Amino acid sequence: MTRSLRTPGHQALMQVLVETRKSKGVTQQELADRLDRPQSYVAKIETGERRLDVVEFVEWAVVLEAPVGQVLQSVSEAVKGLRPAS
Repeated sequence: MTRSLRTPGHQALMQVLVETRKSKGVTQQELADRLDRPQSYVAKIETGERRLDVVEFVEWAVVLEAPVGQVLQSVSEAVKGLRPAS
């Protein structure tokens, strides 16, 4: 299995995370504060420098008060949109 860092699927995930944060009117610093992490943690995830595990993904959605399933569905749809139709 290839690494997911900087693949089209990973880029789709990053895009959904950024869009979700911005749609909630939250800055990187505010999100970092809610996660009890440095702002650089959020920046590195959003720019693809760092991968996000599933627990961190859930925490990200929860602190943004975004339904986890809805955010995951957005990622799933973005990834499906990257694949050629069969």
